[in-house]
Amino acid sequence: MTISRLSVLAALVLGSAGTLRSGDDVPRTIERKDPRFDRIVPKDAVLETLADGYHWTEGPVWDRSQKAILFSDIPANAVFRWTEGGPVELFLKPSGYLGEKPFEGREPGSNGLTFDNQGRLVLCQHGERRVARLEKDGHFKSLADHYQGKRFNSPNDLVFRSNGDLYFTDPPYGLPKTFDDPARELSWCGVYRLTPKGDVVLLTKDVKAPNGIAFSPDEKTLYVTSSDPEKAVVMAYELAADGSFKGTRIFVDMTTWKAKGPGGPDGIKVDVTGNVFTTGPGGIHVFASDGTLLGSFLTGVPTANLNWGGDGSTLYITANTALCRVKLTTRGKGF
Repeated sequence: MTISRLSVLAALVLGSAGTLRSGDDVPRTIERKDPRFDRIVPKDAVLETLADGYHWTEGPVWDRSQKAILFSDIPANAVFRWTEGGPVELFLKPSGYLGEKPFEGREPGSNGLTFDNQGRLVLCQHGERRVARLEKDGHFKSLADHYQGKRFNSPNDLVFRSNGDLYFTDPPYGLPKTFDDPARELSWCGVYRLTPKGDVVLLTKDVKAPNGIAFSPDEKTLYVTSSDPEKAVVMAYELAADGSFKGTRIFVDMTTWKAKGPGGPDGIKVDVTGNVFTTGPGGIHVFASDGTLLGSFLTGVPTANLNWGGDGSTLYITANTALCRVKLTTRGKGF
């Protein structure tokens, strides 16, 4: 199936800078817990709302060729593009479900987005239950859709290692009945590694709901969030030379953080010095590499994901129905 890249205006409800909107204005704050936070977040930093009025935003990624941020609206089965000073455009539809029949679930579209080393967009496609790449001719090429002959649940988020290996998570949130969906073919939710040769390797199935995924700057540690409300943690996996896991630990446990606000561990990213930026109850929480909480961006709404853009010092955030950003004095890994 050929996918058209559309350039029509999205129907938006734009919020004012510094305010998140989801129907009514939602208060937001930047909370400072440790002096190290001041080194990476300016005193005058503000959360800006760039666009609002979507269903559930996810998967932000910086398109270096277009100097734009792409992000998924999963229920809308679409990817949108935001550029400085320009309107938000519908970039890709459909993005995750290509079937002709109406999708029965709530999340048919793409979730996590990234680019490979050739600048091609790679997507976690909920509806198609696979990881796929958007080709220049507008077609999707499936990169991984099965493990040992069984279909994935619904790949959620992904990250490339510098050697070309692609690591991704596979919870069942794209299925109509999620964990209890009768269409599940795998009894677990795994973390996988896809090699450049196309081999799919199961790394672990010990996390009930693996979600966000990111590497430390030296790529010796892989962070994986668990969105299981009964065990809302960020796991840290030590990598062996062959890319497998040789050690594991809980990096941070947010199970008891419900008072901080809605949401839970979801998207996660790391800056060049190893600070970990992860979604969690109430918004985005920033941890030093030793696990110390440095501070938080409290959005007041369920917050799905985040990523670096521009020159690497701008953090883009998908917060419920909105796309937001905050300008920092640190840079993201890869910039």
